[in-house]
Amino acid sequence: MVAAKPVRITVLKKTFNQEWVDEYTEGVEWKPEGCCHSFEEGQEFISDGTNMPEGFSDWAWTDIHKYVVLLGRGGNMLGVRPGTTITSCSDGFRPVFYLLERMD
Repeated sequence: MVAAKPVRITVLKKTFNQEWVDEYTEGVEWKPEGCCHSFEEGQEFISDGTNMPEGFSDWAWTDIHKYVVLLGRGGNMLGVRPGTTITSCSDGFRPVFYLLERMD
């Protein structure tokens, strides 16, 4: 088995969809407010290519883990530079976008 290479995770952009909160959360007890509070744009984390980096969000890790492992094991995504991809978490109200880069 080939050892995984480290993968850098950079927070590219945090967004907030107020119009969706207004439309789809009527009558609920808790509503999202503002962008994700777990990250700052430009923040970087290093994964060993398999495991979640210290201080990273469990929720976001669940969403991006498959891409980190793919890159860490030498795979590439179509449509982007080899060894990189851009992905996001699955929070539709406050998605965060990440640049993943294999560290060769």
